[in-house]
Amino acid sequence: MATVRRTVHIVDNAAKRTIPGAQSIARAAQLLRLVTSGGDDGMAVGELARRADLTRPTTHRLLTALRQEGLVDQDDRTGRWMPGPELFLMGAVAASRYDVTGIARDIVRSLAVRTEECAFLSVRRGDETVCLLREEGSFPIRSFVLSEGVRFPLGVASAGLAILAFLPPHDVDAYFERHPELSQEWGAAHSEPRLRTRLRDTQERGYAVNPGLIVEGSYGIGAAVFTREGHPQWALSLTGVEFRFGPDRLPELGRTLLAHAHQLSTRIAAGR
Repeated sequence: MATVRRTVHIVDNAAKRTIPGAQSIARAAQLLRLVTSGGDDGMAVGELARRADLTRPTTHRLLTALRQEGLVDQDDRTGRWMPGPELFLMGAVAASRYDVTGIARDIVRSLAVRTEECAFLSVRRGDETVCLLREEGSFPIRSFVLSEGVRFPLGVASAGLAILAFLPPHDVDAYFERHPELSQEWGAAHSEPRLRTRLRDTQERGYAVNPGLIVEGSYGIGAAVFTREGHPQWALSLTGVEFRFGPDRLPELGRTLLAHAHQLSTRIAAGR
């Protein structure tokens, strides 16, 4: 059975108390993140309200205000909410500073071709990873846990586990202090002791393994991609069905993944 996707966000309560209007801005930003995570299909207002932990009237009021600014749009036929045109324009401007998909796309495609599995590029955003690119593999049975725009807390999907494993120890400690709810929302396998064991395993192997902990039978492996300064900011990952990630094939997949992650880290360092 699939686990309900949840998102984790950094919340600065002190800032909310001291900056006028900060709570409304935070709520609107959260809705924007949720709307974009719905992709082309969009998301119903009731689902947005539930995930944002807001009342339906408050959610509708905020969405209406965002629509007036062009940041979200509503499908006239289904009533579902989706990203608006202003987000595209803003994103196009921000891409020149933050987006690495242009220099990573051929590497992600090569990874999918070499392994025949679905390959992904994700970026760290606060305490989450966000999928930026997906390339389909040629193997006919696929996993659909991850697609562009989908967010997971660090340490849940293989990409976030890989990034978390190579953060400084004090950052890892602070992350667990901020998010004691991980095991409650994602299952006992995501308790701090068990996650720390997987972090150590990731450091030893060089890549993270998610053995069907999000969706049963759907495996994933991830490798961190580093900035010029050596910070894990992105991750490459592969997902597929369980029997494709068995002990006879996993080391080969890991070596291929690490080689592509190193290639992308080198390319990023040379270009920035």
